[in-house]
Amino acid sequence: MKKNIVLLDIIFYVLFPLFIWHFIRDFIGDYYAMLLSSVPGIIYSVYRFFELKRINFFGVFILVTLMIETLIDILAGSSLQLLWNNVFYAAAMSLFFLSSIIIKKPITLYFGLDLAELQGHDRKFSKCLYYQKRLFLIFQLITLVFALRSGVLAVVKAWLIIEYGVEAFDKGIILRQAFSWVMTGITIAGFFYIGKIIYTSPDLIKKAESEMEEKEAILVDR
Repeated sequence: MKKNIVLLDIIFYVLFPLFIWHFIRDFIGDYYAMLLSSVPGIIYSVYRFFELKRINFFGVFILVTLMIETLIDILAGSSLQLLWNNVFYAAAMSLFFLSSIIIKKPITLYFGLDLAELQGHDRKFSKCLYYQKRLFLIFQLITLVFALRSGVLAVVKAWLIIEYGVEAFDKGIILRQAFSWVMTGITIAGFFYIGKIIYTSPDLIKKAESEMEEKEAILVDR
């Protein structure tokens, strides 16, 4: 599964939707072709969710966003409205990521906690470690990139709709997946950089351990 993840992404998120859009839309109409084109990706995403074999923040985030995307597509009622709903959704996601930065709970930090836990690290200690100033700033920056990605995607999709109408659908599929791969690359690079800082900065680990002990001592006193 892991070795073929890029190929599977292309098949389920790009090839199947484009095939349905170009070869089946004439029989069922634009709107229902758009709805049907999302089905392979939904099935694949749910499969990947259960492949994790455990419930974590990232898995729940993916499942919830998938449900919201499906719901707004179904409630659209027309092909053009469906496209505009996707623009509004992308804009809302951009604001969501920005809000997590403002309240100092960057979403990507929680993704990082899931990754650390899957590798066998204690989640509470990892959280203390990741909230160290140097690491926390990187998580904030990665989350900012997520916000910018969604914002730019919303603007470009809106322009495509104005320029091409419903014909913007297939262009949006390719654009969304390209952005997704770019974000994956940036996220992986960011996590590798965080890992490098942790490996070369034993002082950060000692400070996190100290803070962890202080918190546990406070809980014991209570």
